[in-house]
Amino acid sequence: MKPKLLLRIGAILILIHGILHTTGFSQWKQDPDPAKHELIKLMTGQRYPFMGTTRNMGEYYDGFGYCSSVALFMIAILLWLTSGEVATNPSLAKKVTLVISLALVAWAVDEAIYFFPFAVSITLLAAACGFASLAQIAKQQRPGGIS
Repeated sequence: MKPKLLLRIGAILILIHGILHTTGFSQWKQDPDPAKHELIKLMTGQRYPFMGTTRNMGEYYDGFGYCSSVALFMIAILLWLTSGEVATNPSLAKKVTLVISLALVAWAVDEAIYFFPFAVSITLLAAACGFASLAQIAKQQRPGGIS
């Protein structure tokens, strides 16, 4: 597969991940399970001062969730934009792809520890697309490789 296609597949995987993440976490307060609802009340009740503001744990949870969504969408966009630079600026494309792919592996480890297998698998698949595109770019840059 060509590096451009691999990066675009990775971008689409992360875009899907971002959409599912945003949809899933934005509904956490509506869980009908009574045990979870009790915890939700505890997280969204008591406010406390921290770093010049007053918040509750639920607001911090929301904030972290939205930050994750922004990061996922940014990664998807960066992968897509980088895919367009593979032919014209392979050196920069390799650097950006390496950084994003390594970050996705770290993201997947975090998901494996704190979340669930589906999130891990989609992130690792996107990282694998990045690493595979790096291998293809390197292959094309070797003497006698396809340009």
